[in-house]
Amino acid sequence: MADRQSAMFPLSSVLFPHSRVALHVFEPRYRTMVADCLEGERRFGVVLIARGSEVGGGDVRVDTGTLASIESAEPLADGGWNLVVCGHSLIRVTRWLADAPYPRGLVEDVVDAPGPDADALRSAEAELRRVRALLSELGTVPALPAGLSLGDEPGPIMWHLCALAPVDSFDRQRLLEAPGPDDRLALLLELLGDVGEDVERILRGG
Repeated sequence: MADRQSAMFPLSSVLFPHSRVALHVFEPRYRTMVADCLEGERRFGVVLIARGSEVGGGDVRVDTGTLASIESAEPLADGGWNLVVCGHSLIRVTRWLADAPYPRGLVEDVVDAPGPDADALRSAEAELRRVRALLSELGTVPALPAGLSLGDEPGPIMWHLCALAPVDSFDRQRLLEAPGPDDRLALLLELLGDVGEDVERILRGG
């Protein structure tokens, strides 16, 4: 499939497929982008800013990101927008285009393999719950509700686990860029293990 042009929204955070995020759009170039997207397919790409700021341009961006779809768009009196967007699928920017009137790039779809088996996902969820429960004792991250369901399909479950992991943007980008679901799960467990060890040491007073 040939590369296609896409509007791009660089952010200081990572959006995973099947995750939702609320965005307050106030910068003029992104107001224009949202208006154009709403007249078209209601989609744009989201990538992490590796260095720089979300405002004003001049940022350094990663190339692997997520195609996002606009689920709701509330126009504001000052010309801005309140959006709720949902991550749809992985994309890779093959070439950045001029930022005028807003960031754009040529993108290709990244096809992910089927997700890990159910037993592996249940084990990962148990570890995620354990680590978040430990962090809740420090008052930094809330524990996951006992009744929280991550769904029934392996692919979305894998992405939900990544989105709920208490790791920084750099590690979230590593999860996004993992070669496939099995590698992604292995990395997730490694990251959770590191966080768990650090928290247990703090709780022991070490």
